[in-house]
Amino acid sequence: MSEIDRQLRIIKRGCNELIVEAELRDKLKSGRPLRVKLGMDPTAPDLHLGHTVVINKLRQFQDLGHHVQFLIGDFTGMIGDPSGKNATRPPLSREQVLQNAKTYQDQVFKILDANRTEILFNSRWSDELGAAGLIRLAATWTVARMLERDDFGKRYAARQPIAIHEFLYPLMQGYDSVAMKSDIELGGTDQKFNLLVGRELQKHYGQPQQCILTMPLLEGIHGDDKMSKSLDNYVGISEPPEAIFGKLMSISDELMWRYAELLSFESLETIAGWKKEVADGRNPRDIKVLFAREIVARFHSAQAAGRAQADFDARHREGTMPENMPEVTVQTHGKRIPIAQVLKQAGLTASTSEALRMIEQGGVRRDGEKVSDKSVALSATDRLVVLQVGKRKFARVILV
Repeated sequence: MSEIDRQLRIIKRGCNELIVEAELRDKLKSGRPLRVKLGMDPTAPDLHLGHTVVINKLRQFQDLGHHVQFLIGDFTGMIGDPSGKNATRPPLSREQVLQNAKTYQDQVFKILDANRTEILFNSRWSDELGAAGLIRLAATWTVARMLERDDFGKRYAARQPIAIHEFLYPLMQGYDSVAMKSDIELGGTDQKFNLLVGRELQKHYGQPQQCILTMPLLEGIHGDDKMSKSLDNYVGISEPPEAIFGKLMSISDELMWRYAELLSFESLETIAGWKKEVADGRNPRDIKVLFAREIVARFHSAQAAGRAQADFDARHREGTMPENMPEVTVQTHGKRIPIAQVLKQAGLTASTSEALRMIEQGGVRRDGEKVSDKSVALSATDRLVVLQVGKRKFARVILV
């Protein structure tokens, strides 16, 4: 296998689409490090495993010796990316964006090599563009072409409002590629239109066109919708080790393989070996443990991964706790909440009086331990607890 074929095999692992492979092959043949762009708008302070699918790919380019450009969209974040939205997305203030950007940098370096990563902010050239430059940029694209984007087209057909500033978002993202002279840009499948705008704008400005690599959107831990904090089906990379481990152990056996392919740094040959072992009778739980330990170690440490597994095993000793249980989030608003109220909010009891009665009867357990004190209260510092009422009612409760 040639060096170019070896790189392409790594680059294409898990990807959804590569535009255009022949062009990327030619770029690789040049022998120079390619400028590999990934842009992310800091619209929320925390990253989850869904975000890391494409960041992992960026790390693979880095390990192949290419020049990684991690772009923080402090300017585009104030516009609000309308991709996949059926309504106008509220823009963020510059202060919100900058605050979130700081946490993004701290978290992304858990994956990328900080010494080999160029961090860029698109306000650097977007602010300089000015009103006249923005008008000239807008003149390169038509409304008809903008409506070719699926979400814009659907909203227009349904007579749902589309604000003018939303049309500017794909143009500004595309202009980032011009300013950065990107050789290849990465993104999720929902970003394809925006990535293609960058390719076209580079052509308009007389630059070589970037290649495009799209990565799948990772399903949440319940296996249906894409991973999202708003849908409460996410695994945050800054969550406690026990929370990450427990959530990953709760995914289905089928979803485990998709997570492994997109998130594990193990080779495809190793994963194929795991699949054969399971087909030959090995318990899929063993593979989940290996995978969960890898992810916890990546974002915390190997020692933390070991402790998280021990904690998980203790909670599920003798099979008394199901691995798949409902997960609910309880808002504490910065206060300590009586456990009876938490049980009610988690749906484990119909009322606080029933919760108190179950505690009196010894029918309530917290992390496997019987709760006998009705005055016990929980707060956000507890982060994650497993609550049990009776023999069959369980819930993994996240306190925020």
